[in-house]
Amino acid sequence: MSRTGGQIRIIGGRWRGTRLAVPASPGLRPSSDRVRETLFNWLMQAVPGANVLDLFAGTGALGWEALSRGAAHAVLVERDPALARALRETAVRLSAQDRAEVVAADGIAWLSGYSGTAFDIAFLDPPFAAGLWERALAALAPRLAAQAWVYVESPADALPAVPAAWTLHREGRTREVRFALYRAPAGHGTVTLRGEVSEPAAIPE
Repeated sequence: MSRTGGQIRIIGGRWRGTRLAVPASPGLRPSSDRVRETLFNWLMQAVPGANVLDLFAGTGALGWEALSRGAAHAVLVERDPALARALRETAVRLSAQDRAEVVAADGIAWLSGYSGTAFDIAFLDPPFAAGLWERALAALAPRLAAQAWVYVESPADALPAVPAAWTLHREGRTREVRFALYRAPAGHGTVTLRGEVSEPAAIPE
């Protein structure tokens, strides 16, 4: 679903209730309040102090939510210059410049060259039409900390292949999206991708 402008809100933590603008941009589809609330309930114990990656940031809804709830640092990667500019403006508005790094770049290309601190939590919610999940997951796996958490959002009828060693922790569906939280193993070796099948929990509409 594409959004044509409007607002979303941060739903928990120090910036709870803060409204974020949703610029009109093709393919921009921020995670809904309901999905984000469910996700961060799952991640409640993992977020404080975490190093976070929001790879296809868009509005930054996931990255800002993590920072609001106590993440130590977040990198928000967005290739659209207007959206990246809006992310930087939000960082200033929230006085979060010391904790939020906004990168204006292609997410997969940037990740492939990344050599910084490993990520404890990563959010992957790419534009659905682009079909970037497998490439992004393969590039992401070596950049994760041991036992990192990875959130993957996709169309409700899609099942992106994930690295074989990852464990599906929780998942759910709405009418439009499937959202799943995975746990990476304690160490990383050769990355192979696999599909997995399980019965998700539905979120009532």
